[in-house]
Amino acid sequence: MASFREIERRTLAAIAEMGRAGLPLDEFFLRVHALLRPVLGYDAGCWHDADPVTGFLTSTCSQDLPPVGFEHAVHLEAWSDDPTRFASIREAGRLADSVHRATGGHPEQSIRYRELLQDLGFTDELRLNLDAQGGRWGAAALMRGRGARPFGPREIRFAERVARTVAVVLRDAATAAPGPEGPPSVPAVLLIGPGGKLVSADPGAQKLLAALDEEMTRPVGVPTAVVMVAQWARADAGGGGTAPGACARLRGPKGEWLSLHASLLDGRADGHVAVVAQPASPTDVMPLALLAHRLSDREQQVALQAVRGCSTREIALNLFLTPATVQDHLKSVFTKTGVRSRRELVALLTAPHAASLRRPPEGATLGDRAPAGSP
Repeated sequence: MASFREIERRTLAAIAEMGRAGLPLDEFFLRVHALLRPVLGYDAGCWHDADPVTGFLTSTCSQDLPPVGFEHAVHLEAWSDDPTRFASIREAGRLADSVHRATGGHPEQSIRYRELLQDLGFTDELRLNLDAQGGRWGAAALMRGRGARPFGPREIRFAERVARTVAVVLRDAATAAPGPEGPPSVPAVLLIGPGGKLVSADPGAQKLLAALDEEMTRPVGVPTAVVMVAQWARADAGGGGTAPGACARLRGPKGEWLSLHASLLDGRADGHVAVVAQPASPTDVMPLALLAHRLSDREQQVALQAVRGCSTREIALNLFLTPATVQDHLKSVFTKTGVRSRRELVALLTAPHAASLRRPPEGATLGDRAPAGSP
């Protein structure tokens, strides 16, 4: 009989192999879910894609979970200070955590457990941040039914290894080139009511909603990305924000990058929210390009300063570095991005659309690429 360590190794290898198969995202999630279920021993779960910069969830693939409760789960993620929020787990320096571990064995201390999990008949939940190399590529939640034991330390450690492996697959998928067909009809405008339900949508929004259709049909009638940005716009207003609103990037149905911007029409948390979808601008895409080229946090900071036109001396002053250290970081940035100068770096990072996110072939430079805007 194989040891747990051997089972872990085989499972992680299988996940990586699935990632190389180029499966559609929902199919990849379903296969990973089925593969992990007997290893981690859970009864239900959901997997999410995310905006790599903000961590806002942009899609949902679930198994054995009722659609009711999703909007409340998003509400708790935006409004509560629960220790099992994805953001809280990340702030604690973890990739994975369970309700029982986060509460010291007292799940009743978790508002998420009291108001959501307990009512749905779950005794514990294991939550994963699918983070890799600075990007927040997705998240997952795996639940055990009533009567089951809580997730143990060994299972949580394994979940962290799973999170890293799945995150790399999502990163590679998110930075792939878009499909051959053009984007859907955007800009598009939706109006979300106080209860989170869709009030109205223009023709472009209707097409976009149909294209972003998810397997889970929810009472509010809108996909994950819209639920998230609308709820966070309300949370910003409830927290006293001066300009209530939220934005997220997501891959469109053709693989193109879109941006969603949500804002309260009357500034009240219980008011209507307008959500506008449009093609992602170069400014929206630039942080993704930095992540796609696997730059370190410091290299990203130096690259952004260079794109803004700062000299080596100015970058050194702004980032509290020596000029020699700045030059070392720039050399590393040039190597990783395949460019030879600051001018080429600016052209690469401001090139339109997702094709600019792809890493160049070994030995290639920006001069080997098609000009910005070329088909």
